[in-house]
Amino acid sequence: MARHGGGRVWYGKVIGAALGVMMLATGASVWTAQAGDADDSPPEATAPAKPGNNGKRVSATIAHASDKGKRGVNITIDDGPDPKWTPQMLDLLRQYEVKATFCMVGTQAQAHPDIVKKVVAEGHRLCDHSVSHNTAMDKDTQAYQSQQILDAERMITKASGGVRPMYYRAPGGAFTPYSRDLAASRGMRPLGWNVDTKDFELPGTAAIVATVERELPNGPTLLFHDAGGDRTQTVEALRTILPRLKQQGYSFGFPVR
Repeated sequence: MARHGGGRVWYGKVIGAALGVMMLATGASVWTAQAGDADDSPPEATAPAKPGNNGKRVSATIAHASDKGKRGVNITIDDGPDPKWTPQMLDLLRQYEVKATFCMVGTQAQAHPDIVKKVVAEGHRLCDHSVSHNTAMDKDTQAYQSQQILDAERMITKASGGVRPMYYRAPGGAFTPYSRDLAASRGMRPLGWNVDTKDFELPGTAAIVATVERELPNGPTLLFHDAGGDRTQTVEALRTILPRLKQQGYSFGFPVR
């Protein structure tokens, strides 16, 4: 599957000022894991286990399947939390009794801990989406990859009040064997997607809905976004998609770990 990203560099100024992290240009590559690095062993884990993720090693393969089986659907929402759009999506998920996985950028979680806590309190799962959303991080050093994954894990865990992320999704699908193994060693299953709604391109609500209906046979994990721009179309698309899929006999679950 193609890497997504759409040139989204909206974190760059904030991260550059706050952390001194240089955003790299978005590069085209395939979704599948990159070729092996010279040394694929992860650094020693240092943080203690927290509730929500027991810190035990999980599979380093990229998860796509749903714990609800063949008629399961996984709603995954990336790049937040955002003070405007995340609460609207939480309201919809609550209305239709759907649980989702929120792939959070570390600095966003740090800035909005109240929203992170609300996500957890309402029964959704957390996912580490790196510190600065660098979609070319697979081209950088292992030290940089480690910093992006582990610092984001700490930021999200602190913001949540101690609940650790259960998954790691590389920005734009920029996984490496090293990053997958590091995340797995921390109890975070690498998380892929099957349906890229491309909502970040603002194609229109109808186009987002049509993409889901056309591509859902490809697999159960749907990719949406709750930050990085105007997400009105995403909110309205979810308002259509959630009840429609329920009416079609689908169940909403979480990616398998």
